[in-house]
Amino acid sequence: MKQISLATSGFELVTKRTRKRVFLDEMNLVVPWTELVGLIQPYVRNSAGVKGGRPAFAVQTMLRIHFLQQWFGLSDPAMEEALHDTSLYCEFAKLDPGAMRLPDETTILRFRHLLEENNLSIQLLATINATLASRGLLLKTGTVVDATLIAAPSSTKNSSGKRDPEMHQSKKGNQWHFGMKAHIGVDAESGLVHSVIGTPANVNDVTQGHGLLHGYESVVFADAGYQGAAKRPEATGVAWQVAMRPGKRRALDKQTKLGALLDKAEQLKASVRAKVEHPFRVIKCQFGFTKVRYKGLAKNTAQLMTLFALSNLWMARRSLMQRATA
Repeated sequence: MKQISLATSGFELVTKRTRKRVFLDEMNLVVPWTELVGLIQPYVRNSAGVKGGRPAFAVQTMLRIHFLQQWFGLSDPAMEEALHDTSLYCEFAKLDPGAMRLPDETTILRFRHLLEENNLSIQLLATINATLASRGLLLKTGTVVDATLIAAPSSTKNSSGKRDPEMHQSKKGNQWHFGMKAHIGVDAESGLVHSVIGTPANVNDVTQGHGLLHGYESVVFADAGYQGAAKRPEATGVAWQVAMRPGKRRALDKQTKLGALLDKAEQLKASVRAKVEHPFRVIKCQFGFTKVRYKGLAKNTAQLMTLFALSNLWMARRSLMQRATA
């Protein structure tokens, strides 16, 4: 008979609720586990092996572990070690820290590949957004679009002696960056992400602008990098509110009535565009995602989909918890 570990027997000596525990408790409440497990379950093989092998771990357990990786920036080997070292992670994943078997890095890797091969990251984002929309937290009247650079290893000191061929370099200001771009479209009212596109870093922002629209908005807000978006061949009847170029705005004579009005209009547009910076802050500062983890655009874009889906839940967590307790 398996011995019950002290970590789950009620003899815990530490009672302080750390920030990490509070974070996981909140996310546990707001993630729609039932819907997400139901989405993934049809793609999972039978729980038993071919010749009566060990049963697979529950889909919800593996999904919880996958989310832990995104929240705390853990690789597959690091996640395996963390499950052995940190009882809080096991508790969140509904595993007994004293169990004789915990998911190893290969099991964690295979679950991630399952999500990637079946494009489930896109559906995860759609499912979470459907939950948010059903609770009145995601509107469709306006969209804000923007992009951010995600760094990739530029070193050639590896087995192939080459950089990732799917990543490219781009100049921003006076500095060159190597990696990819994360293009997102967010709801102009709530700031929640509804569209994500991953491209090499040298792709111009304006070329991806229309791909970030969901088709129900009447107005789109964007910075000066999207100049000319309304004149592109794929343009629809949506009104584009694009920021004035910085040099042109500096040249405005604010002492005149027209100059002051134009400058005020730019301030108002900037206040709406600021919503798009919140998801970037969450994945970079809150979740610690500042560099790509994998090779190739497909895997990294799939991770971005999951990260932005989780950032939506993080930003909307207070409203979701209030509605759950109401």
